[in-house]
Amino acid sequence: MTPDQMFQIASTAVLPGWLALALAPFAPRLTDLVAAVVVPLLLALAYTGLVLAFWSGAPGGFGSLPDVIALLSHPPTAVAGWIHFLAFDLFVGAWITRTARAEKINHLLILPCLALTFLFGPAGLLTFAALRYALRQRIAL
Repeated sequence: MTPDQMFQIASTAVLPGWLALALAPFAPRLTDLVAAVVVPLLLALAYTGLVLAFWSGAPGGFGSLPDVIALLSHPPTAVAGWIHFLAFDLFVGAWITRTARAEKINHLLILPCLALTFLFGPAGLLTFAALRYALRQRIAL
């Protein structure tokens, strides 16, 4: 399988998890299973397989920015890096959804946070943290 094919498969495989998060109020248990367990663990398995198969032959490393650039210039390790992003962003999205449910935050309010997490990872987490803070301040008044 080529790195491009692996990229396409991983990018498609993550979509059911994000769809489950968007529709979480309708099936919370299924959402937790799909978005927090099944899809992230499948991605983690793919990531680990790529690292085991290609790490030793990849250029670069983590010691400097040029090393990271060299590492990500190698297609199989670039795909591993992409899968790393996909898995962790989805895991964070699932955490956001569970936390919002536990804190009784309206699901419509977290949808922008989920979209930002899907597209820009930490920006979505930051937005959710700001939302939680704002809601707590409003309640404290």
